[in-house]
Amino acid sequence: MDTSEAIHPDRIGAEVVRQAWGQIGKALSLTCIDGVYICRGERASLAFVFLSDTMFRMKLFMGKDVDLSSTIAVLPREQSKLEATLQESESAWTLSSGQLVLEIEKKTSALSIFDVNERLVARQDQISWNPRGAIQAVYDMPGDSHFYGLGEKASFLDKKGEHYTMWNTDVYAPHVPEIEALYQSIPLLIHMHGRSSYGIFLDNPGRTDFDMRSHGIAYTIGCSTGDYDIYFVYGPQLKDVVREYTKLTGRIALPPKWALGYHQSRYSYMDQNEVLNLARTFREKEIPCDVIYLDIHYMDEYRVFTFDPVRFPDPEGMMAELKSLGIRIVPIVDPGVKKDPKYEVYRQGIANNHFSRKLEGDLFFGDVWPGISAFPDFTDDSASEWWGNLHKYYTELGIAGIWNDMNEPAVFNASKTMDLDVMHSNNGNPKTHEELHNLYGMLMSKATYEGLKNNLDGERPFVLTRAGYSGIQRYAAVWTGDNRSFWEHMALAMPMVLNMGLSGLAFAGPDIGGFAHHTSAELLVRWTQMGVLFPYCRNHSAIATLRQEPWSFGPEIESILREYIGLRYRWMPHLYNLFQEASETGLPPMRPLLLEYQDDPNVTNLCDQFLVGRDVLAAPIYRPDTEHRAVYLPEGEWIDYWTGEVIAGNRHILAHAPLRIMPLYIKSGAVIAEGVPTLYADDRTDETITLRIYGAQAKKGFKASYSLYEDDSSSFAYEQGASSLLQFELIGEDHGLQLQYRYERQGYQANREFLRFTLVCTSFKLAQIEGLNELTIEEAEEGQEGWYFDEQTGGFTLQVQDRSEGATYFLKG
Repeated sequence: MDTSEAIHPDRIGAEVVRQAWGQIGKALSLTCIDGVYICRGERASLAFVFLSDTMFRMKLFMGKDVDLSSTIAVLPREQSKLEATLQESESAWTLSSGQLVLEIEKKTSALSIFDVNERLVARQDQISWNPRGAIQAVYDMPGDSHFYGLGEKASFLDKKGEHYTMWNTDVYAPHVPEIEALYQSIPLLIHMHGRSSYGIFLDNPGRTDFDMRSHGIAYTIGCSTGDYDIYFVYGPQLKDVVREYTKLTGRIALPPKWALGYHQSRYSYMDQNEVLNLARTFREKEIPCDVIYLDIHYMDEYRVFTFDPVRFPDPEGMMAELKSLGIRIVPIVDPGVKKDPKYEVYRQGIANNHFSRKLEGDLFFGDVWPGISAFPDFTDDSASEWWGNLHKYYTELGIAGIWNDMNEPAVFNASKTMDLDVMHSNNGNPKTHEELHNLYGMLMSKATYEGLKNNLDGERPFVLTRAGYSGIQRYAAVWTGDNRSFWEHMALAMPMVLNMGLSGLAFAGPDIGGFAHHTSAELLVRWTQMGVLFPYCRNHSAIATLRQEPWSFGPEIESILREYIGLRYRWMPHLYNLFQEASETGLPPMRPLLLEYQDDPNVTNLCDQFLVGRDVLAAPIYRPDTEHRAVYLPEGEWIDYWTGEVIAGNRHILAHAPLRIMPLYIKSGAVIAEGVPTLYADDRTDETITLRIYGAQAKKGFKASYSLYEDDSSSFAYEQGASSLLQFELIGEDHGLQLQYRYERQGYQANREFLRFTLVCTSFKLAQIEGLNELTIEEAEEGQEGWYFDEQTGGFTLQVQDRSEGATYFLKG
C-alpha cells in the first residue's frame, strides 16, 4: 500500500524554480551616526567604519539597524572610529579617510576604492543574496592579478585560477590541489596587482567561498549563511597588509624556546618504556630534541585527561626522567569525551551542561576514537573555563604543552563533523553549528591555552592545533595535518606554509618525513633539511609505517640528520629573534621571496624556495635522485653557505646538491646570531652568542646591523621588562671597519662572559684592532679577550667581554 510519500516531490523531480537573487539597487542616502557611515539602498544597506589609515570595515545588513559586533577573530579595539570626509556629486558619494578614498555609485551601489593618488585599488561591482541567505560579492580582477593568503590551502603560492571553500574538514586523504577545504579556515584573500596589494578578510565562521577561477575578469567572495562582514586592508606593500591584518586579528604569543626545537612524534609511541628508550637514544646519539609527543594510545581507552594504567603505569616517574634529559612531553587531547557514566570528565560535563546540544535539548553524540562521545560547547565561556581547568591534570605532571587534534570537529559519520543543527549557546546569543563551525577548533585551543597558562605558575604554554580560524595564531601553532610520505607532499608543504605565514599563521609546519605511507632514507633526509628551517619542526609518522626517527636508516643518514637538526639549534638565537619579530609585527619567520621582493616579476609564484627572515634563502631538493636544481637569487650579492662563494643576484643559477647538501644562501651584509651547540633549547649552561657577519666590505656605504632580543625564553617576565635588546652595527670606512655594540635595554642577564663577532666570506684583510690583541685559537679557547683568524672559514673572530655599557672597535686593514 502506498502512502502520500509515494508522491514526494523529491521522488518525481521537483519543478525547477530559478532563484531570485536580490541586490542592493540604488544608493539612496549616506549618513554618519557615531562614526558609522550608513549607505541606505533600495533593498539593503551598507555600514562603513574606518579603523585606521589603511583599513575599513564594511557590513551588509537588512532593516533599520546594523549589528557591529564581531567574532572572536577580531581583537577589541581601544581607539575610536576614524572620521572621514564626505562629499557628494551627481553620481556618487565619496568618503575619504587616511590613505583611502571610497566612491559609492548612486545608480548601482557599486564601490570603488582609490588611494590618495587617485589610483584605483579595488572595485566591488555588486553584492547579491538569495532567499536562503547565501551572499556573494563580485570584485574586479585585472589581468595582472595575483592572489595569496587563504591560510592552509594546497597548490601553488599564487591562487589565481583557483576556487577554495572555508569549512574546517578532516581530510586524511587526499591532500591534492583539487581539495578545496582542509583543516584550517582563514578567510583572508590578498590581492596584488600593479604595484599595490590589499587584503579582504571576511569575518564569517560558517561556510565561505573564494572563487578566482570562474568569472574571467572578476573574482567572487561569498558565504552560505551568516553575515557578509568584511575588513578591507590596503598595503600597498604585502608587508603592510600582513602587519595590519595581524594587528586586527592578533599576533602570535612569544612561544617558549623549547617549542622551537626539534619534536619527535609517532602514532603511537605505545608505552612508557618505548618513550623513555626513545629519549635515551636521542641523548646517547647526541641528536638535539626537545619534545616527544604522545598520540591517542597513551590514554585509558581514549579517554582524554587519563593515562592508560598498563601502558603508562608511572607517568610521574617518566616525566621526572625526561626532565633530567631536557625532553618534554606533549600529549594529544581531542574534544570527544567518552560517554561513560563512570568517567569523571563526562559526569562533570553532564552535571554542568557543558556539552553541545540540539535546540530541543538533546545532547549531540558522535562516534570518534573513544566510541560514542559528547563534545564540549566551547562557545560558552563556562564550558571553556571548565575544559581549560581540566588541564591541571597534565600541568601537575610537569606538562606544559598540549596537542589539539580532531577539533574541526571530526566525527565518524556521513557529514564528517557535528550535525549542522546543533545549537551552540554562544554566551547567550545562540547560533547553529552551521553558522559557527569554523570557530570550534580555535575556541578549543583558546580554552586549552588559557587553562595551561592559569595552571603553569608563570610558565609559557605551548598548544598545537589541527583546526582553526582567523586569530588562532594568538593561541596555538598549526601543523598541516595528515600528509603523506610523498615527494609531492614535501613540495606542497612550501607554498602551503608560506601562504599560512601571509595569513597570520607565523608558527606552522608539516609533518617532516610525511605522516602516512612509508618514507625512504632519501626522502627523510631531504625533508629534514627543509623542515629544520620551517617555523614548526616535527617529525611524525603513522602506525604501521616505516619508522622515521633520525637513526632509522643507518649511520650515514643519521649523521646527515644530526648535522641539520644541529644547525637549527645553532641558529636558535636567530630563530627566536624572528619569532619575537613576528610577535610584534606579524611578519612570519618563513617568508616567500615575494614578501621581500614584491616588485620582482620572477617571484610572484616562486614557491619551491623560501626565505628565513630577510637574508637566508633555502632551496630544498624535493625530487628523488636529484643532485642539481635551478635556484633564483634576487637582487644583491648572495653567499653560498657551504662553500663561501659570492654570487651575483637577480638571476638563476644551477646549484649542485649531493645528499648532504641543501642549497642555502646568505645575503651579503646579513648578520645571523648563533648559539653554542646544545641538545635542548632550554640548556642555559653557556649562552655565548656569536654574531656572524657575511660579506663585510671596508668601503664607505657598507653597513651591517642586527638587533638581538633575549629573555629567559620560558616565562612571561618579559612582559614586565625582563628582556634585553643588543644593537650591533658594522660600518665600512676607507681602509677599515667600525664595529659597535650597545644594549638598548638589559632587563635580562644572559649566562655568558663573552660576545663573539665573526666576519666570514669577507674580502677585508684585517691587520690590527685597536685595544685588542691577536690570539691563537688555543688562547681564545682559554677565555682570553682578543681576535683570531680562522683558517677553516677564512674569516676572523673578535672575542670580547660582554659589557653592559657596550663597546666600539676599529678594525684596520
